[in-house]
Amino acid sequence: MISLSDYVLKFLIQKKIKDVFLITGGAISFLVDAFSKTNKIKYTCVAHEQAAAMMADAYSRLGPNLSCTMVTSGPGATNLITGIACSWFDSIPSIHITGQVNSYEKQGAQKGTKYTRQVGFQETDIVSITKPITKFAYQLKSPNEIKFVLEKACYLAQSGRPGPVVIDIPMNFQKAKINPKKLRGFKQLNEKKNNEYLKKQIEKIKKFITKSKRPVILIGGGIKISKSEKLLDKLLKKLSLPVVTTWSGVDLIDYENRYYVGNVGVYGSRSANFAVQNSDLLICLGSRLDTRITGGVPSTFARGAKIVAIDIDKHELSKKRGLNLSLKIKSDLKIFLELFLKKIKNFKKEKKIWHKKCLEWKQKYPIVKKEYYRQKKHVNPYVFMNELSKITDNKSVIIADDGGHLTWTMQAFKIKKGQRLFSAYGNSPMGYSLPASIGAAFSQRNKTIICIDGDGSLMINVQDLFLVSKHNLNIKIFIINNDGYGIIRQFQSSYMGKRYEASKKGLENPNFKKIAQSYNLPYELISNQRTMPSKVKNIMNKKGPRFIEVKIDANQTISPKLEFGRTIEDLSPLISRKEFIENTKFVKNKKPSNNKQKGFQEIN
Repeated sequence: MISLSDYVLKFLIQKKIKDVFLITGGAISFLVDAFSKTNKIKYTCVAHEQAAAMMADAYSRLGPNLSCTMVTSGPGATNLITGIACSWFDSIPSIHITGQVNSYEKQGAQKGTKYTRQVGFQETDIVSITKPITKFAYQLKSPNEIKFVLEKACYLAQSGRPGPVVIDIPMNFQKAKINPKKLRGFKQLNEKKNNEYLKKQIEKIKKFITKSKRPVILIGGGIKISKSEKLLDKLLKKLSLPVVTTWSGVDLIDYENRYYVGNVGVYGSRSANFAVQNSDLLICLGSRLDTRITGGVPSTFARGAKIVAIDIDKHELSKKRGLNLSLKIKSDLKIFLELFLKKIKNFKKEKKIWHKKCLEWKQKYPIVKKEYYRQKKHVNPYVFMNELSKITDNKSVIIADDGGHLTWTMQAFKIKKGQRLFSAYGNSPMGYSLPASIGAAFSQRNKTIICIDGDGSLMINVQDLFLVSKHNLNIKIFIINNDGYGIIRQFQSSYMGKRYEASKKGLENPNFKKIAQSYNLPYELISNQRTMPSKVKNIMNKKGPRFIEVKIDANQTISPKLEFGRTIEDLSPLISRKEFIENTKFVKNKKPSNNKQKGFQEIN
């Protein structure tokens, strides 16, 4: 007989989970106490539960295994929600174990309490709250359910389209004695491989490619989720077709790869958007084709192309919002790619003229323009990201937060194969990159972690800076300081008559040097471009944590970007209409878009 809390830790150890991010509290105290009996799993005390969930999210993204949080009931559990949502929208597996009041103190446990708002202290129905953003959320009804629930949660978190799970354990159950030999386990489902179905779909794709004159491959984060990176490399070499990426797929291919055109979408590159919009065949691997990619009017996306989409989630394939998919294939990408590669052994259909045109666009429309280097006052963020990418080694992990600094990173950072670059793309909350960088540092202890944060975003989770210093984590924290919320100001400038309510007015930054010093972090200031490259190089050559404030112009904008009502090939600042028409000669209805289209939300 052992306590349920001891059993939980033994289960996590068996699943090779090594790190748990937690804050203790009354309702989780027995589970936390179980750590005193083993050295095979360790916990890290964080300063905020939201940060704990974001640490677990980044840890799980990088692997090789998933991570876990433990928090108390009530506010401890509800504080996890933003981080759980990051994992949910980006399909990241993570386990969240919450404490709960004693089972006999719960709402409805005693006569007359069924409709009582709260019975036990800090009692909160976290299961109902998190069900829409988890693959599995469950409150233990009996101590003897623990094996079944843990096994089911762990399986569901990692199978199919992955995601977070929540297990809520009443306090009296945590100290209950159980007999592991008498516990019922969870029987995993046998997933059937429908190879005949896939073979037929692959033959259709081969015919599409053969007939196509302007094919493009679009790759997204689903490649990483399905652990198909090596298969993708083989496929791209075999097909030799132009490649564009989503933001979540940008680190799957070297920027200098001869077939890479750029990343696509509302903040994408002109070259990638022209390639997609001129294509007659678009093969989508691991992308859900959300409005950040298609623009606000999906019917205008790749409108002259046959669109082939492979997705494990049938609901992503059945979205009816104007996007016209010519071929929908429901499949695990890894299974699909394995079979696809077998079926194209002697199949190579390089389109040299089309490929040459795509590369011409890439060269003609660089994100980082030469004139940006001539800026004398402050640092241009496009130049900064470009220089940082030159210096960063191919094993580094780069994590950006949200808003303007995320966009500048995704547009200007030139990926080397082997690097990882990510953010919480689907949820995109302020305050993600610092705790995510901490989680990444625990997961990848021998790598350099680069945290790209903003002056506003840092303040959401600034409290967990103490972990960077305490554990001497090799994190370089770059604060891109434009004294306010730059991406909101750009939106207000375009549509609200430059009334900067709550984005400039009402905001005030702290002294970041003093913040760094208070957490015992070495501080650097980069305030001009003349000294910037050498300073960045010196910083990156040093081991251990660094806190770097990068001063940029408060009026710095994002360019290019899609404005309301336009299609993704018509980014602002607008190019001449003659040049635009020449670049869209293959597109149906190539007339420049107007402002009558609706449905585009352009704020990050």
